[in-house]
Formats: sequence, C-alpha cells, structure tokens
Amino acid sequence: EQAPAGDRHCFRFSTFASQLMLFRMSQALTKKARLSTMTNHHDLPAIIAPSLLSCDLANIDRDAAQMLKMGADWLHMDIMDGHFVPNLSFGPPVIASLRKAQKEAFLDCHLMVSEPMKWVGPLAKAGASSLTFHVESDMPEGGLKSLIAATKEKGMKVGLTVKPKTPVEQIFEYADDIDLVLIMTVEPGFSGQKFMADMMPKVELLRQKYPKLDIQVDGGLSPSTVDEATKAGANVIVAASAIFGSEDRAGVIKTLRQSVEKHGNGK
Repeated sequence: EQAPAGDRHCFRFSTFASQLMLFRMSQALTKKARLSTMTNHHDLPAIIAPSLLSCDLANIDRDAAQMLKMGADWLHMDIMDGHFVPNLSFGPPVIASLRKAQKEAFLDCHLMVSEPMKWVGPLAKAGASSLTFHVESDMPEGGLKSLIAATKEKGMKVGLTVKPKTPVEQIFEYADDIDLVLIMTVEPGFSGQKFMADMMPKVELLRQKYPKLDIQVDGGLSPSTVDEATKAGANVIVAASAIFGSEDRAGVIKTLRQSVEKHGNGK
C-alpha cells in the first residue's frame, strides 16, 4: 500500500536532515583530527624583539628604554660589516654603549658579516647576549661547530640563520647545539622590505622537526603579516619599521605578542 504524500515528504525531509547531520558530524571530526595532528603549535613563550636599526639613532638609548617599557622582550641589533651585505650598521662600540645604559636588556645580535669568528670576542666584551650567524659566512677552521663552541665559551647564546635562497636543511646538523634559528623573510641588509611569505615552509619544517627550538623571523613583520609567521610556528618576532613607524608602538608590540599566543601556543 502506498504511503500518503505527506508521509513521503516527511520521510524525505527526515532522511535529508539525518544526512546533513552526519555530514556536519563528519566535518567536525575531520577538523578535530586535523587540529590534533597539527605540529606547528608549541609551548614556547612569545618573544618580541624590536629592531633598533629603525629607531632614532641619535636617541638609541631613549628608544631602547621605551621598547622595554612597552613590553618588548629583546632588543634586536643588526651587525653589518659592509662586506657580507653592502650596508654598515652597529658594531661593538654601540653594543657596549647600549649595555652600559641598559644593564638588564637582552641584546640579540644578528651578524651579517663575512668573518664572524673575528666578532665573537669583541661582541662578548661589549655585552652582547646572543649572536646569530649566517651559514653563508666564511667559517673559521673547524667550521660552524667551532664558531658555536667559541660563542658558548664566552657565555652567550647562539643562533644560526639562512638567507632566503639557502635551504634551511643546512642548519639541521647543528640544531641540537644552538638556541635559535632565524628565518630571514627579506634579503638581509636593509630595513623596510616586503615580507616574503614563501619562506614560511622553512618555519613549518623547523617547528615540526624541532618543537622546543626558538624560531625567529625577521623582515617585513607587522600586524598585517605576523599571523602567517606565527601560524607556521615562529615564536620570536623581529619588527623594525612596523613598530618605530607607528604612532602606537605599544599597540604593535601587543598585537605581535597576541599573534604568537593565539596561533602558537593557543592562549
């Protein structure tokens, strides 16, 4: 006996509703499974490091103190020798002067120099907290391992970095001996360049392989680009013109930190 038309419509609607519910449940389970297998999350702290290359150099101590008061964790210092990159910037005398004025600050030094071993002793004496070396630089006898050991012997932390065109895999064999990896998201040497989003696979690979390693990004980071870096797994954010060119410097620092906390460790 054929069911009344109304019953058939109810049956079809019931079947459609059940299928829709199953579909939505499937989507939710898929999303949950995907989130549970994500490896770009970490439990590392957010570290915001304003780059003083973009500060008012005639008032570097004033701007450094302001950054720390506004919540910055580190002060990022770009050391350039005019050979490895064409620009010239800070050297040991500036680091020493800043250390005298900011006795407790963490001075995070990125060395864009041809012969990094020559800088280890003078920068240690000047008061640098951490030295980050380019793998593309000319290495001393004993190579990068010797450079890393010499830096640690002077009581400083050590990081390694690669230019955008250099494979990040070149760092892997040293990862257990260092404190930080810096992924350049611009070509080194000049401030104000555009953020290179195509560097994010390097960050993702590092985060997946080394979940406890500090991963720094430097170049073109701002409130409009930082989410790409933090979603990939970066927890140390260097920003220059985005901070010093803003009328709300504290607000920019806060936004950068919130991005790490939201996308990195889920706070």
